[in-house]
Amino acid sequence: MITLHLDAASLARVRLAVSPALEAVEWLRLAANGRRHPVFGDPGAAARFALRDPDVALLGQLLTTKSHYMPDLFTPKPLAGKPQQAWDGQLEEMRETPTEIVFEQLREVEEHAGTAEPWQREALDAGERGTFAGRAARGFSAFWRHAIADEWSALHDRIQVDLTMRAQIMATGGVGALFGSLHPIVSWTGSFLRLAKPYSDELHYVDQELVLAPIAMGWPKVYTQLWDRDAEVLYYPAAGVGAAPANPDADALARLLGGTRAALLRDLDVPRTTSELAGRHGLAPATVSYHLRVLLDASLVTRERDGRLVRYRRSGHGDALRGAEVADAADG
Repeated sequence: MITLHLDAASLARVRLAVSPALEAVEWLRLAANGRRHPVFGDPGAAARFALRDPDVALLGQLLTTKSHYMPDLFTPKPLAGKPQQAWDGQLEEMRETPTEIVFEQLREVEEHAGTAEPWQREALDAGERGTFAGRAARGFSAFWRHAIADEWSALHDRIQVDLTMRAQIMATGGVGALFGSLHPIVSWTGSFLRLAKPYSDELHYVDQELVLAPIAMGWPKVYTQLWDRDAEVLYYPAAGVGAAPANPDADALARLLGGTRAALLRDLDVPRTTSELAGRHGLAPATVSYHLRVLLDASLVTRERDGRLVRYRRSGHGDALRGAEVADAADG
């Protein structure tokens, strides 16, 4: 269990951001390990072609160790206020990592791996000479150009949907509600952030910025990068990435929200109670209540009381989302 205490100044600095670097790391890790993504499948021929580059190959070797440790220099914290420049900014941060930090992190890779491979010596030698950070930035840039650049716009749009939803949750429920929405292993007790990990640590943030970054290529994992000042990021799986609609070409709303929530949202053009929805969709009332709460937190539905009854209906945001779906279907 990781326990993270955040003082008032740190809570005020919590923000959401996209991390292209983490997406590149995870796609390269899959390609180097010869594995498939549970949603996006095979990394593809372009990713494997990129591994012919010596710098990309070295990074791939560093990402194939059995250790769970990964150098933080590969995933710099996204800069605030410049989302369109996030990738270039992260590459620059990577390139400018101080030599002593680079070498320290590479030594930690070696210690966690428990082996002494030729590529480890190559990385450490480059670290000692002060050239590894530049090689890392160049390697990731080359991998991005070959394997990710053409798909980034669509992937970024998918991640942006999650950011919009989380921002709405924070706006309506506060930072605590935002934390609680990220993943089942993440919870906010009212006093501290708790992450159910298989190891224990306790951290205290005093006026430190914490970035929450949704991830697609790393889905469905939660990654913690919480120990180095100025690099504090909590990565969580972007909502909707793992949804598997019956008709993936037409059911965009289900890909975004999940099949059950999409069906409920479509059915709320008129006010309905939890019991009515449960009967109409063959679901347990508790299940319907859970999904309605998520839709309510995302400002996609509204709630109104009529005596003892509570009815839900699509909000203006929900209508806009539903309208976009109808328009897409008509265009198709």
